[in-house]
Amino acid sequence: MKVIQERYLALDVLRGLTVAFMIVVNSPGSWSDIYAPLKHADWHGCTPTDLVFPTFLFVIGNAFSFSMKKMGTLSTGHFFRKVLQRGALIFLIGWLLNAFPFVTYTDGSYGWKDFSAIRLWGVLQRIGVCYILAAALIYYCSKRVLLLVSAVLLLGYWAVLYWGGTPALPYTLEGNAVGKAEHLYLPVKNMYTHYAIPFEPLGLLSTLPAVVNVVFGYLAGLYLQQAPRAAAIRNFLLTGVGMVIAGACWGWVFPINKALWTSTYVVYATGFDLLVLAVFITIIDVYGLKKWSYFFEVFGKNPLFMYILSWILAVILGIIHLGGPSLKGIIYKHGFTSWLAPKNASLLYALAFMLLIWWVGYMMDKRRIYIRV
Repeated sequence: MKVIQERYLALDVLRGLTVAFMIVVNSPGSWSDIYAPLKHADWHGCTPTDLVFPTFLFVIGNAFSFSMKKMGTLSTGHFFRKVLQRGALIFLIGWLLNAFPFVTYTDGSYGWKDFSAIRLWGVLQRIGVCYILAAALIYYCSKRVLLLVSAVLLLGYWAVLYWGGTPALPYTLEGNAVGKAEHLYLPVKNMYTHYAIPFEPLGLLSTLPAVVNVVFGYLAGLYLQQAPRAAAIRNFLLTGVGMVIAGACWGWVFPINKALWTSTYVVYATGFDLLVLAVFITIIDVYGLKKWSYFFEVFGKNPLFMYILSWILAVILGIIHLGGPSLKGIIYKHGFTSWLAPKNASLLYALAFMLLIWWVGYMMDKRRIYIRV
């Protein structure tokens, strides 16, 4: 039986698919006209869009299972210097993206942003902290201990949310422990502002269960390098189905909730990640159907860079105003809404934007330019 030892194309495709989908859901033509699967759940529940971020963390863990072969040979000091430097850089880039483009456009004129009011947390900030914490666990713990620590984190987080929240309302927007914890150190002006009340969904407390998404990705990647292909497919399918069912059943008492990053959400999302990975391995490695995969490989070869590029370009299109409307508004009106129904126009704009980012990645790949953040 063949033992998998090298990089796995299915993992690269999963990473690329995640980045592509992330760009699509972050770049609608209009936030008022979005198909339901491309929206986040209002509070409890899970849509396909809600699975994107935990999958991104999962594939970071996958990649770490390969890079650990080299990094694991470093001295402890050297290892943690590299990990801390990378994690801190990702965090800083995330904060700068929140501040970008450093100006605002109000009543026809530009002015400097209030830098004291920039949101502290965000997607890249969570990735940076999860990377550091997961790396520390992976460096010191065996596979069995990693599973035990993951269980403790998930169950402990459940206890913190249940006992730390408002009695009878521990999982509500108003009464959850996550909101209470973030208010202890974050001013309201530095929080996420799109809920009914100030609430930071990507803060420090809810980052702890998110670390488990990275750990699960690491363990899955490690297993792929050691197990025969047939066994990997079978066990990923069985484990994936089991985790989806377990997450859904557990959700009856501990709701699946992305904003709180509940333990049920971690289990549920990881189950889907394993199922998708099993399908990709079957299609690519068993049936040898690989030509379609290159599209997603392009995203997977420069994942963080392409995510950052998409953010910067989207902000630039929105901040440049030509005689009133923004550049994005002009493009959207004349290129999409003039001939499409609102939701179709919004979706097609997002797809076109994603393809533009893909083209940049394609040109980079042809020139063998790979930017590691």
